[in-house]
Amino acid sequence: MTDPQQHPSALGPGTELSRVIGAQSAKILHGAFGYSTVGELLAHLPRRYVEVGEIQPISELPYGEDVTVVATVTHASQRRMHSRRGFLLEVEVQDEDPASRALLKMTFFNGYQAAKELLPGVRAMFSGVVDDYRGSPQLTHPEYTLLGQDDEAEARPFPVYPLSGKLTQLRLRRTIGTVLDGVEPEAFPDPLPIEVRERRRLPELSHALEAIHRPHEVREAYAARRRFAYEEALVLQTLLAERRMLDQAREATPRPLVGGGLLEAFTDRLPFRLTEGQLEVGEQLSADLSRSHPMNRLLQGEVGSGKTLVALLAMLQVIDAGGQAALLAPTEVLAAQHAQTLRTLLGDLAQGGMLGGAANATGVELLTGSLPAKEKRAALLAAASGEAGIVVGTHALLSDHVQFAELGLVVVDEQHRFGVEQRDKLREGDGPTPHLLVMTATPIPRTVAMTVFGDVDVSLLRGVPAARAEVRTFVVPMQLPAWRERMFTLLREQIAAGHQAYVVVPRISENVEEEDPERARSGEGAEDQQGQRTPLETMERVLREHPALAGVRIGILHGRLTGEQKTATMADFGAGKLDLLLATTVVEVGVDVPNATVMAIIDAESFGISQLHQLRGRIGRGSLPGTCLLVTSLDHEHPAVERLETVASTRDGFVLAEKDLELRREGDILGASQSGGRSTLRTLRVIRDAELIGLARDDAAGLVQPGWRDAHPGLAAAVDSQVDDDEAAYLERA
Repeated sequence: MTDPQQHPSALGPGTELSRVIGAQSAKILHGAFGYSTVGELLAHLPRRYVEVGEIQPISELPYGEDVTVVATVTHASQRRMHSRRGFLLEVEVQDEDPASRALLKMTFFNGYQAAKELLPGVRAMFSGVVDDYRGSPQLTHPEYTLLGQDDEAEARPFPVYPLSGKLTQLRLRRTIGTVLDGVEPEAFPDPLPIEVRERRRLPELSHALEAIHRPHEVREAYAARRRFAYEEALVLQTLLAERRMLDQAREATPRPLVGGGLLEAFTDRLPFRLTEGQLEVGEQLSADLSRSHPMNRLLQGEVGSGKTLVALLAMLQVIDAGGQAALLAPTEVLAAQHAQTLRTLLGDLAQGGMLGGAANATGVELLTGSLPAKEKRAALLAAASGEAGIVVGTHALLSDHVQFAELGLVVVDEQHRFGVEQRDKLREGDGPTPHLLVMTATPIPRTVAMTVFGDVDVSLLRGVPAARAEVRTFVVPMQLPAWRERMFTLLREQIAAGHQAYVVVPRISENVEEEDPERARSGEGAEDQQGQRTPLETMERVLREHPALAGVRIGILHGRLTGEQKTATMADFGAGKLDLLLATTVVEVGVDVPNATVMAIIDAESFGISQLHQLRGRIGRGSLPGTCLLVTSLDHEHPAVERLETVASTRDGFVLAEKDLELRREGDILGASQSGGRSTLRTLRVIRDAELIGLARDDAAGLVQPGWRDAHPGLAAAVDSQVDDDEAAYLERA
């Protein structure tokens, strides 16, 4: 793949690939992976290795197993397929074992690239599962690597890289080798401080690059991979440690407990006892609020564990100490629900300045983008004057037009829906920094919390109030008529008993943003891009036409509705004016209707484990038992059904979170919406590398002190390379 030209010396990570391998080859690499520098290419690591011991003689190949053979092509032919379009490439190869010289057939469906490369006389390494074709072994569409006659196939392991475009393993391997030949250690600074590298017994960068791309033994490659996983963990933990250090250097106004105020009046009239978990977390928050540096705490709590009540206690402590609190919710539906919940909990304590309000009452204001102009002006005035002790809102609270008299606490609900820069916007300004509490009902495994939220203190709220009812969960196979009909009968039975029901469908279009009520203002009909009937439309028609649901009052809730429409629909459902709510995932978090006892989730396999757990949390919110139906059209043997059975088997959110992490692509946990930084993990795996993450966190804590960047410029540069513009702006402001 390389173009013949003078090889430059002392290649560095920023060296343009075109200088090393020529413009044409560099163009191919950029088209395949987006790489343009030496450092980017060398960071393209093998996903596995083929060792000498794995290469088997053709005569000894076991059926049904994954094998690797080195062989020479003896024959290749093409023929058109009759049952479908395209052609079938048939290749015959001969074993290199002189004792057998056995033949093996291979087939490729529409193998255009293979037809060009697998010509008679070509030597290659083939990997695939052996199947039986008319009594003889065969490989169907195997993965292959061209070797060339001078390759030392028997001497060292072969790296197998992720491929894209027209690249082959051989071309990519040779290109990386050409680049490696020009690497000099002094031009490739190691981001790992030498004392850390020696303490953790990790190879130096240039040696690790050589070992992972051209290992003499496979154990060298895996030692190098461990080093790169640790490096990635240390860079992330250093970034988080720096954020923590900068946060702790900020000044905040202490908001200590004040006797005889709103908090005391509120707790005295509570009709129930707080759980042990609520008391413990409440004490943590109270202590944080009393300090002169800003609280920065993540509150994890199971669905229904009482996080909102704990947050309210913190808000009342701040109000008693002369400050205000802002509660930021991801959707208008949830913001309106929170405002109503707080007003209900506080009663006359939330009626400040109103007839019938308590003498020491405060105000609870709702501020969203869709409020009528008059109500919005009133809410803005109440926030700016200090009349409103609590302001609940959506992204509208992030507007430059919103002013507070003395903002002391920012509470962010479902924090994973806001980026770092969004959460921080309310805390900007020249004065003291408000305290910050972020909440989530999505249980986060410890390793994920360390990797993503290492800059915050984490509180765990376990247990649920004793009055909460049991929720049973069942997987419903739609292909079985009896099960399908029982679902509709159950909906009718619960409604006839005076209860209410949810039916949840996947999003109404392929455009995810249209499910975001703050951005979904398309005004289009509820049909998808092809004009097909969408899941929501289809289910609405089924519900309205099914005999068992005749006369049932059905409401519709989805992201394309205006704020007023969503608020009105939820108000009607909460007031019992609707029997059944057909909705998308806008009801995933926070919606609280204790009379709702049954939920049917249609095409449940379309949702992740954590999302299903969140949806299920909308029922059983009072003393009434609930039933959740995970409805699927898939066969019982389908792998996705196992995910549904896992959700049905337990209500422990932390068990489900671990399982979710095992099943989905780990890189997504570091999406920009959560970390403010890069969107994928390259080498690090939060389950496999939990020990490494812990070690890296300890090392980062020791390294990050005032002036650490000057002491460790290589590590500082690596940290900066992982930071996007929004995160950089945060660090600059801090």
